[in-house]
Amino acid sequence: MGLRERKKLAARAALSWAALRLAMEHGPENVRVEQIAAEAGVSPRTFNNYFSSKEEAICAIGLDRQERVRAALLERPAEEPLWEAVITSVLEQYEGEPDREMVARVRMQMCHPSLQGEHLKARAEIERVLAEGIAERIGTDIRSDMYPSLVAAAVSSATRVAMNHWLNSEPPAELLSTLTEALRSLAAGLPQPPRRKKPSC
Repeated sequence: MGLRERKKLAARAALSWAALRLAMEHGPENVRVEQIAAEAGVSPRTFNNYFSSKEEAICAIGLDRQERVRAALLERPAEEPLWEAVITSVLEQYEGEPDREMVARVRMQMCHPSLQGEHLKARAEIERVLAEGIAERIGTDIRSDMYPSLVAAAVSSATRVAMNHWLNSEPPAELLSTLTEALRSLAAGLPQPPRRKKPSC
């Protein structure tokens, strides 16, 4: 991406994080666009250049990450196998162990009744963005070839499952290793699991 595109992504991310912080502090229903703009240090007009509502801004965190995944994917070496390029591009966005409690709070926030519709829209958009990046990399079009959308949907689901597993793991697992295992299992075609002994009583 060029400098202008990177600046736009950074501005969107700043507004989205400001919206999310305020929503967690006061509840989504008590947050106004003017507050979000002030928190991010911009005008309400600038906010409206990026988002059509506060709900869209709150739910845009994952979408902004996926835009970075797409950009990273298109920058990978052309000779690199697709799945290796996809996995590397996704994992690059999760470097550093996040705060488990913070992630749990964000996930709970997305379940708020006022955000559920926008959250579902954001998830669909997340898959579309990655699908278009995959299609561009392999030289096809998502309107005529469903393969990129299948890969994007599978990667999105694997990421969500890995995040859930990480949040609930006892003893605590590392997110990067959990996500790596999920994506590599997916790339391998989810082979038959090894036989596991039944726990003794």
